[in-house]
Amino acid sequence: MSRIKVIILGAAGRDFHNFNCIYREDETYEVVAFTATQIPDIDGRKYPAELAGSLYPEGIPIEDEENLVELLGSTDADMCVMSYSDRSYQQVMSLASVVNAAGVDFTMLGERENQIKSTKPVVSVGAVRTGCGKSQTSRRICEILRAAGKKVVAIRHPMPYGDLVKQKVQRFAELSDLEKHDCTIEEMEEYEPHIVAGGVIYAGVDYEAILREAEKEADIILWDGGNNDTPFYQSDLHVVVADPHRVGHENSYFPSETNVRLADVVIINKVVEAEFENIEAVRDNIREINPDAVIIDAASPLTVEGDVDLMGKRVLVVEDGPTLTHGEMTYGAGVVAALRQGAEELVDPRPWATGRLAETFEKYPEIGTLLPAMGYGDEQKADLQKTINAVDCEAVVIGTPIDLTRIVDIDKPTVRVRYELQEIGEPNLETMLAKFIG
Repeated sequence: MSRIKVIILGAAGRDFHNFNCIYREDETYEVVAFTATQIPDIDGRKYPAELAGSLYPEGIPIEDEENLVELLGSTDADMCVMSYSDRSYQQVMSLASVVNAAGVDFTMLGERENQIKSTKPVVSVGAVRTGCGKSQTSRRICEILRAAGKKVVAIRHPMPYGDLVKQKVQRFAELSDLEKHDCTIEEMEEYEPHIVAGGVIYAGVDYEAILREAEKEADIILWDGGNNDTPFYQSDLHVVVADPHRVGHENSYFPSETNVRLADVVIINKVVEAEFENIEAVRDNIREINPDAVIIDAASPLTVEGDVDLMGKRVLVVEDGPTLTHGEMTYGAGVVAALRQGAEELVDPRPWATGRLAETFEKYPEIGTLLPAMGYGDEQKADLQKTINAVDCEAVVIGTPIDLTRIVDIDKPTVRVRYELQEIGEPNLETMLAKFIG
């Protein structure tokens, strides 16, 4: 009996996890390819034989999703599995239509076989969209649990953009570990804040192997999600962050609605800046989807660090890349801080955008008047530095989660914008985490 030929549609994260959990050792299926999208330069590789198992001695090719129609024909695929996140329902069903029109089944896997059971309690953090505030929520949860004497180890949703074999299990406890593992800017943005706060964070490719290592040094596991994906581990408390600046995304994006339905707690973040009617619209949508979820209102207060007076100045704002690209936000904390500090003008960097950054603006024309901190490789980091230094401005406002000046040399005065989660009123996260403190 011939094996069912499968293509896993992904973005170097959930796709590998689904393969490891469902398909790696199952002779019923033959995974003939992964596809790649959202992240630059992750296609053209292989999921290596060392990770793919005995059924795949040659590894599995990773192809560009743009070539999906041709790939469906050349592999004689029977089924495509949707294995990445932050897509609108329209985008998901359009992709399904492409697959179905080729005579191939389109599948989305459920949580049952994809969530690994831990020997330790698990608190998971997810979101409705990229850029809602997962990272500061994760940091706030760690702060509360550590203050109660608990050893918390964070595990971050995968971002394996380099050598997949070397990235099978990664542990970060010192800033030097970021260099040791040759991290991209996007990876540093997620790992560095945990390290600076005195924590340990794991990531990589094989999330069962990662979990078993993390359990050795943890009282509690914190799952720090990526995009708006659902957790890879069975959770004892699932916290989901929603954004009133993107009303309706909680029930129109994949897998946002799944996340809300799974949630024990939904945090409506950024309520200080948002319009009241938008906050209430999100609240109503959450209550309709999951009436049992506890809703917490929260803000992300901004702190501006640096001796530069922005009043009356022409400034370039640099923001977190994924939030602006597939996250579809047109501004972030840096823009808000610059305007509050009296900046006269936000300088559009497009006329000076170099190399891969110019391509980013072409691919995502809706990006606002700011610069995404794209740094998936050395070429993009170099282009980022050249662009920042070429822009005709008087100061640079850095709204990224890391100290960007540690990564690129900026020849202009800079300020850095930080933001942490602050719950408003009750219930709050301390109340929800009480059962883990005991």
